[in-house]
Amino acid sequence: QVQLVESGGGLVQPGGSLRLSCAASGIILSAYTMGWYRQAPGKQRELVATITSGSSTNYAESVKGRFTISRDNYKNTVYLQMNSLKPEDTDVYYCNARYSAFYDYWGQGTQVTVSS
Repeated sequence: QVQLVESGGGLVQPGGSLRLSCAASGIILSAYTMGWYRQAPGKQRELVATITSGSSTNYAESVKGRFTISRDNYKNTVYLQMNSLKPEDTDVYYCNARYSAFYDYWGQGTQVTVSS
C-alpha cells in the first residue's frame, strides 16, 4: 500500500522558514516525479514545486527564489525548504507522487500558517 506522509508544517512568523518532509512508502520514489501543492479552503489546489526523477525542478512564480524542492532517493523522502515566508503562503501543503495518470498518489496534507 502506498503512503505519503507529510511533516514539518506549523506556525511561523512572516520572514521565517519551514522545511516540509514527505516520506514515501510502497513506491520506489526515484522513479516518480514528486511535487508539492497547496490549497486554501474553497480554492483549487495549486502547484508549488515539482522535481522529476532526473531532478529537474519547476516552481510556481510566487515561490521562485524562496522555496527549494529536493529529494533523497535513499531515504525515499522529498523536501520543501521554505524561506522568507509570507502570510499568503498560508495553506495546507500536499505531497504528490506521480509516475503516470494511474500511478498518482497524494499525502494527507500538512498545515502551514504564516502569521505574526
